[in-house]
Amino acid sequence: MNDINTIYYNDFGIAFQWKRNLGKDFKKVQLVFKDTGMYLTSGELMHFSSKVDDTLDNLCLCYDCQNKETCKAYLLQTPLGQLSFALTYAELEKIKDLITGTIFQLRLDTMLKNQSIDFD
Repeated sequence: MNDINTIYYNDFGIAFQWKRNLGKDFKKVQLVFKDTGMYLTSGELMHFSSKVDDTLDNLCLCYDCQNKETCKAYLLQTPLGQLSFALTYAELEKIKDLITGTIFQLRLDTMLKNQSIDFD
């Protein structure tokens, strides 16, 4: 774990960036969950976040379902057009937290780097 910078994690997955000296694009975020890794730009991460929100907003179709918590009937589209995930409601909530927490932390880090503090 010495070759990554952890951005955010929860019990569903982790988001990190590779350290610069490994020859990878250090501006991209590695998002790992459900035995899957996605290497995303910040724009793709934002797009993925909106896809999660869209999926959660459309759950009204299954509102009365008795198996809502365990049903894998929720198809989550990704920013990579050829890749989708079948997830449970609980997994959707966890991936939302993972992506939202990652975006928050990236924005916070950017804001703190751009602040200049004058102690004089």
